[in-house]
Parts: sequence; structure tokens; C-alpha cells
Amino acid sequence: MPRVKRTPAKQRLADDAGPEFLEALARGLRIVQVFNSDRRQLTLSDIARLVDLPRASVRRTLATLVHLGYAETDERLFRLTPRILNLASAYLESNAISGILQPAVERVSQQTSEACSAAVLDGEDVVMIAHAAPKRMIDVSAQIGFRLPAFATSLGRVLLAALDEPSLDAFLARLEPRKLTPATVTDKRALRRAIVKARADGFSFADQEAEVGFRSISVPLRRRDGKVIASLNIGAHSERWTARTMQAKFLPRLRDLADGLQRQLV
Repeated sequence: MPRVKRTPAKQRLADDAGPEFLEALARGLRIVQVFNSDRRQLTLSDIARLVDLPRASVRRTLATLVHLGYAETDERLFRLTPRILNLASAYLESNAISGILQPAVERVSQQTSEACSAAVLDGEDVVMIAHAAPKRMIDVSAQIGFRLPAFATSLGRVLLAALDEPSLDAFLARLEPRKLTPATVTDKRALRRAIVKARADGFSFADQEAEVGFRSISVPLRRRDGKVIASLNIGAHSERWTARTMQAKFLPRLRDLADGLQRQLV
């Protein structure tokens, strides 16, 4: 069987990984990740185009996912099944941090009557690993596993502030920021200033940059040795709280939460 021709970027990835790199597994994970809220079901041709692979390779991978129960098809369209959640569950159940954070954010959400989340940095995104929201809120998007661009969120800027200078420079160099709302900051020099400010202040505040009508404030979560391992956030609709009131009311609570959690994290 002929080898799939790699793009230069994929060849570099394989070269960096060494002889233990399993390309078939990497291909399967790439295919799983093309599905999202805008691409809930896709044709074989759609997927092949999105992952830049031959149809034959994609067909075999999809057949495997269907056979294992992670995907389903009506012979034309493919979609993921609920079994794919087993992959996320494996992370959450094996990660002691998630088990500590979820009760904590639920408690803060109940106390503040606002949404509270914890997130980690994954590439150019932040991924929520714990989340809670009051029952009065219609919360159809922000859930565990939800992703947001790091550059436009207080959660992300706190995590980017924890990077060393070479890593931050590399992040900004490859970043292609886009407007998510009229308030989204996309100028890279302005973004760097916001990240450096978050580092100096010990918190970040984002005002309707990721979603119109939504403000958020975040602090870093450190383990005992001081390393930042996640960010903690309270988010609220802009009509409920001004920026100044959010900082006065929620920042002390987030800092207390981070201090209390740090003693539990090795």
C-alpha cells in the first residue's frame, strides 16, 4: 500500500516525534477534531478536504471509527456519537485536578449567581475543564470541553501571561487574530500589552471581546511550587455588572479560591 504523501508541516511533525510516531492514530484524531458546532455532520469529501488527506485514507479511518462506535453514518453523512465523550471522561476521571476544581467552581457559582469556570491552554485555545452556571442562565455553549480563542479571553490571557518570553513571542508570531466581536483586540502589540499587564496585575479582565454582552475576569491557579496550571474565571452579562463592580466584587473571591485550591495541588 503506498504511503500517504505528507505536507512539509506534517513531515516535520513526524520527524520530530521520531520512529515511535503512529501516523494512523494521528490521522484518526485529526478527523475527530474536524467536527464542531458548525460541522455536526460531514461527507467523506468534506472531511478529506478539511484534513488534507486522500479519500481512501479518510474512508478507512471513518470505517474504523464507525466500527468502534465513535461515529455513525447514513452512507453519505458522518457524525460523531455520544461514545466520543468517553475520551473526555478518561481525561477528567484520571486528572485529579478536575475532580478538585468542579466542586469548587460549583460552590463559587452558587455564591455569586454567576458562571464560574476553570480552563487550561491547548495550542491557541483555552479548554474548560470545570464549569458551573446558575440555573437562571440559559447555558448552551460553555460546558466542560468548550474551547475559546486564548487571545480574546481573560482565561487565555492569564495563561499566556504565565509563558516565558520566548514562548509568548512564538505564540504571538504564529497567531492570526480575528474579530469575534467589535471589541475584540486583534493588534498583536496591543495583545502583548494586555498579556504583560495580566502578568503584572495577577488577573485579566476582558470586556465583550469573545462574546457581545459578556464580561469576564480571571486569575491564575498555581500549584504548590508556583507553576500556573489553569485559570479561574467568573463571567457575567454586561447589563448585570459594570467592569469596576466586577473587579471589586469578584476578584477577591477568585483570589481566595485560587489560594485555597493551591494548598490542595501538588
